[in-house]
Amino acid sequence: MAPAATAKLDLGGDQPVVIRAVTMEHPWMWLKAGWRDLTRCPGTSIGYGVIWVALSLLLVGGLWGAGQGSWLLPLLAGFMLMGPLVAVGTYDMSRQLDHGGRPSLGQALLTWRRNATQIALMGVLLMIFLLAWIRFATLLFALFFGVSIPTVETTLVYTELLQSGTGIALIVTGSAIGAILAFTAFALSVVSVPRLLDRPETSVLEAAITSLAVVKHNLKPMLLWGLILSVVTFLGLAVGLIGLAVALPVLGHASWRAYKDLVVNGE
Repeated sequence: MAPAATAKLDLGGDQPVVIRAVTMEHPWMWLKAGWRDLTRCPGTSIGYGVIWVALSLLLVGGLWGAGQGSWLLPLLAGFMLMGPLVAVGTYDMSRQLDHGGRPSLGQALLTWRRNATQIALMGVLLMIFLLAWIRFATLLFALFFGVSIPTVETTLVYTELLQSGTGIALIVTGSAIGAILAFTAFALSVVSVPRLLDRPETSVLEAAITSLAVVKHNLKPMLLWGLILSVVTFLGLAVGLIGLAVALPVLGHASWRAYKDLVVNGE
């Protein structure tokens, strides 16, 4: 039985956008549905994840080889901000499954072309959050340790710094700022990219307004959903990025299922 609508947004279309209410059980249902979609097209889904893992490893190797390893921690944290855009191919896989299609890797990699301009604008918006986080991380390091640009050597002593009051203060402050940026980016993007893919006539502004309305009217379930996304992504990153080969497609499929539960065009 479909959950009751809690809000209707008139964004100028033929039908209002309806935001449905969900319960605290739904985030877990979305996660299970994401795994189910992966098992329906395992080769395509995991292949998509492997491509992003390979690109991530190349980036890590390049930064380390260039002596810029200190940027790895901020960038790994920032990966979560860009997640909705990175997972766009898995949204299309689930969309194809909904229509009885057979998803292909080539189609998934090019799916952004369905609404290229608006998806690119969403990417710019998320990139602004990523750059803001990197800038804050650099400034905080300079504030607490007097180093304007962290080096590989300073990064390698993070374990020792964690044992000091200054290091703990850095973590607390950085976590607070990061949480604010992450929640804002999450609220703006949680259903935006799936919406842009599902409805190519939708603008990035309309998608962002819809996403904010979803979070506003389902705050507690969406906070839980954000926590689940963060934890699973972190676990994927924690095993040398390899875990992202599975975590990324599962969360991508699950995010599509969340979008379909939360947003409909009129009723």
